[in-house]
Amino acid sequence: MPPVGFEHITPVQYKAMQAAGQIAQTIEVPAAALTLTTNIPFAGSAISRQARRLYVGNIPFGATEQQMMDFFNEQMTVTGLKQTEGNAIIAVQINLDKNFAFLEFRSVDETSAAMAFDGIPFQGQYLKIRRPRDYQPIPGVSDEKAEGVPQVITGVVSTVVADSPHKIFIGGLPNYLNEDQVKELLVSFGPLRAFNLVKDSATGLSKGYAFCEYVDTGVTDQACEGLNGMQLGDKKLVVQRASVGAKGGTGMAAPVQVQVPGLNVSSGPGQATEVLCLMNMITPQELEDEDEYEEILEDVREECSKYGAVRSLEIPRPIKGVDVPGCGKIFIEFSAIADSQKAQQNLTGRKFSNRVVVTSYYDPDKYHRREF
Repeated sequence: MPPVGFEHITPVQYKAMQAAGQIAQTIEVPAAALTLTTNIPFAGSAISRQARRLYVGNIPFGATEQQMMDFFNEQMTVTGLKQTEGNAIIAVQINLDKNFAFLEFRSVDETSAAMAFDGIPFQGQYLKIRRPRDYQPIPGVSDEKAEGVPQVITGVVSTVVADSPHKIFIGGLPNYLNEDQVKELLVSFGPLRAFNLVKDSATGLSKGYAFCEYVDTGVTDQACEGLNGMQLGDKKLVVQRASVGAKGGTGMAAPVQVQVPGLNVSSGPGQATEVLCLMNMITPQELEDEDEYEEILEDVREECSKYGAVRSLEIPRPIKGVDVPGCGKIFIEFSAIADSQKAQQNLTGRKFSNRVVVTSYYDPDKYHRREF
């Protein structure tokens, strides 16, 4: 009988794929060894394979499968995440063309624990650790380690900054600053739990803003107060809580000064125009689903109509393989500048899906040319 998931190939093909390393070899685990841990699905269970794999992005050029296997097996040992003797990682597959890899672990629990390595430095690169797109939790096996707050490993800063009251938005960053330089600025207030410098997917260059969270959430306000308004070159930093829980947020917050390419925000929200841009309100992922996209459109149109006649509304959507200008921003064209000003005053600082809305006026000519 063929193994589950490989019914479409012959036994000869299956053995050839095993020999080539495309399929992990089945590990015979003695019954006595199983009693030392838990009823963890081991590598011999084909059903558990999806739950035993992790995606690794941003791998350095020239890295080999053996180097990655040795590195992660060593990290599993030194951090104490390995649950029993032997290697926790049993296979590595690298896609050189697209610069990512997949790690296959011997157990589901060790796979979940290894999610804490997100952001770990490897050969000068900060690796991104994610669940594969085809990941499905195994019935009856707890997935709390993966879904809850990840274990903090000294020296490892996660690349995923989850929405929380302690998430910080850092805007107005000079585009030439790299991740290490921005981190150096932030860690003067304490070690980071998570950090993400938003980059252009086509060029890999910084877009001028980032998000972070500190290990000690008690320093959040201190960092915001210390960094907000700091002059860096010809720009001033805008540092504030990015989501629900911002202290002093009364709904009518003062306009924030955010340096974003294409936006005239040299002073507050800039020169008033009939076109208003809303930021930090949606994520590109929320725009992929057609129903969710239509719902966001309707919600924004309904809310903005409270302040005046809405002439048009644009929400650029993500396109696979294409860097869509303005994706993640919302552009509203009002019939009159006075309506746009009223909306700006009422929407700035408001919360939408637990995010603090940032606003700026936008050049109408660029808007009509769809230069987002």
